[in-house]
Amino acid sequence: MNIFKDLLPLQIVLFGKKIKKAISKAIKLNDMKRIIKFFLRNIPRKYLQKVVYFATNSIKVFYLGNKVECSVCKKHYRKFLPYGYVHSRENALCPNCLALERHRLLWLYLKERTDIFKKDISFLHIAPELCFIESFRKQKNIKYTTADLESPWADIHLNVEDMPLEDESYDFVMANHILEHVDNLDKALSEIYRVLKKGGFAILLSPINPKRETTYEDKNITDPFEREKHFGQKDHVREFGLDYASVLKKEGIEIVEDRFIETLDRKKVIRYALANPDCLTIENYIFVAKKL
Repeated sequence: MNIFKDLLPLQIVLFGKKIKKAISKAIKLNDMKRIIKFFLRNIPRKYLQKVVYFATNSIKVFYLGNKVECSVCKKHYRKFLPYGYVHSRENALCPNCLALERHRLLWLYLKERTDIFKKDISFLHIAPELCFIESFRKQKNIKYTTADLESPWADIHLNVEDMPLEDESYDFVMANHILEHVDNLDKALSEIYRVLKKGGFAILLSPINPKRETTYEDKNITDPFEREKHFGQKDHVREFGLDYASVLKKEGIEIVEDRFIETLDRKKVIRYALANPDCLTIENYIFVAKKL
């Protein structure tokens, strides 16, 4: 299966030359931050990864080198692309597979701390990240299902707050960077834990503000620009704080705040551009929910 076949919307094909021209100019001006930020702020969410994939693959030759390496696709470059909705992070986005820092870290975690590649499992991937899809589909031991509200490459289209799936049907569920978007957080968590088998686990990563003690939410804030000001992004409805683990907790669920990154060699953290090794925070931890 080629997830990129027939997926680029018509407007990308029509304006492909203009996009390439703009990107080439940005490279000359050393201003890829502006291009990436433009995509993040103006491209509809369901098309965003496809547009960025199209754009970055047209210019990745300019980043060839061997200073950094992507743990997901194994490609190496002189540096990664900048990325960020409001504040751009340097050396963040792999121009080949679109893996970000958290994706490269998570891939290492799955390889080194779990056995999902070693035994037969059923895996539900909610809001699937493009960088992971092909790699998971190639695993013969994994019964892999992707699900999303509107993603064109999701096997199932659903609302995570009310999933038409049987109880305890998956050994592993992964849902990253979606809990800050859902209207009813309690329902979303209950549904994720409901479809998880006993003894199974879920990985639930979300953006966390390490300067905020408790999660901030205000249902009266509905204007996109106000949401960006309060929650960091126009389509966010809450901002998680240092209490994230307790927010995830429910009866029969054990939450593990795994500081896996702190066990890695400094050179490895730098090589894979996982984070600033001198400034690790809760944002760099892996949150695992285990069903007892």
